Amino acid sequence: MENDRIAGSAKDFAGKVEGTVGDIAGDAKTQAAGRIREATGTAQNLYGQAKDATREATDAAVSYAKNAYENSGDTFHDGSQAIAKRVQDNPLGSMLIAGAIGFVLALLMTRPPRHPRKRGR
Repeated sequence: MENDRIAGSAKDFAGKVEGTVGDIAGDAKTQAAGRIREATGTAQNLYGQAKDATREATDAAVSYAKNAYENSGDTFHDGSQAIAKRVQDNPLGSMLIAGAIGFVLALLMTRPPRHPRKRGR
């Protein structure tokens, strides 16, 4: 729990007490000081709550990122093993697929650029 929340709650309570004493005594100065202290305490309490919420959200995001990073290696490793098993089971088919992919990439990379036709003439 954030110290600002504790201090804010204490100021809020003290301000309410001081405002009530001012009401009872009929002292406007004490009453106003109590209301100011109460408002200050409420603001400080809300600030502490916001800091707590931010810290919790940051911790959750860090935990999520850490878990994703740790599990990404497992996913890559599992995918690599699956591909290796497919290649071992069907080496000829794998070679044909790899060759076809290479051929298509070579065609795409060596193709001359297209020039748009000029209009009008």
